[in-house]
Amino acid sequence: ARRRRRSSSTPHPLVLPTSLTKPLHRRHLSFTSNMISSGVRETIKYLVKNKKVDVLVTTAGGIEEDIMKCITPHYLGDFSKWKGPELRKRGLNRIGNLLVPNQNYCNFEDFMSPILNSMMDEQEQDGTIWTPSTMIARLGKEINNEDSVYYWAWKNNIPVYCPAITDGSVGDMIYFFSYKRPGFILDIARDIRGINDEAVRAHATGMIILGGGLVKHHTCNANLMRNGASFSVFINTGQAFDGSDSGAAPDEAISWGKIKIDARPVKVSCDATLVFPLIVSQTFAKEKEAEDERGGSAAVEEDGAEKAAASN
Repeated sequence: ARRRRRSSSTPHPLVLPTSLTKPLHRRHLSFTSNMISSGVRETIKYLVKNKKVDVLVTTAGGIEEDIMKCITPHYLGDFSKWKGPELRKRGLNRIGNLLVPNQNYCNFEDFMSPILNSMMDEQEQDGTIWTPSTMIARLGKEINNEDSVYYWAWKNNIPVYCPAITDGSVGDMIYFFSYKRPGFILDIARDIRGINDEAVRAHATGMIILGGGLVKHHTCNANLMRNGASFSVFINTGQAFDGSDSGAAPDEAISWGKIKIDARPVKVSCDATLVFPLIVSQTFAKEKEAEDERGGSAAVEEDGAEKAAASN
């Protein structure tokens, strides 16, 4: 039988319409709340500010501690110098070797209350359904502070997924608010579709996961939907012998389809606050420097061309 000739107007089957093409890659950066509280907040902010990551996953503390630090500072304390009962009587909360006065949470409530009221107004008047990720974007916009990770996430349109958004002070604010204005909706179902689609629609994905628990599993499970991430780096001090996902080696994730079979994942068993800034300095930071140099060279060439054209 004679082969039917394809019309010139028929697209090649390997060329998808622009609206259907996948982004080249999606880089997931996931971290536990202590990375923001007493860890590597500035390093994470650097990556988000310079668009070196595409998706963030964290816990409630990883959100609120960033916002709180923009309002009122935390204080350097000690891991064991003061006992819990003594700190409690003085109105001081300890996070590792940091001290957070109760007043900081009062200031955070002052920040959150009008935002929740405004979000509720939009829900009632416009039918807006909020999700944890859109709520976090709103907080980043409202804090309007360049020291904030989530200000830059909002500004650069980088989604932040936090399925446990209520497990912290944000949850406390929502709880108090529910008695003042019942009916506020925060839809986690839309966000599970969001993070899964981030993975499924990409040609390739990478995971950098600092710590374990929810952030590790949530990120890996999203990549299961695409039969595994292509690149993975785990940095944590968890051990595999207790059977937890937190301490599990990458090989276990391969067995689930969370990492591709032919990938070469790495687990660094170390304190993330020590090694992650070093890793960034030798990878993303060098990439940014190279981009800046290329941009500077292009600007010089363009300026020279304009001057030459003007002289003619």
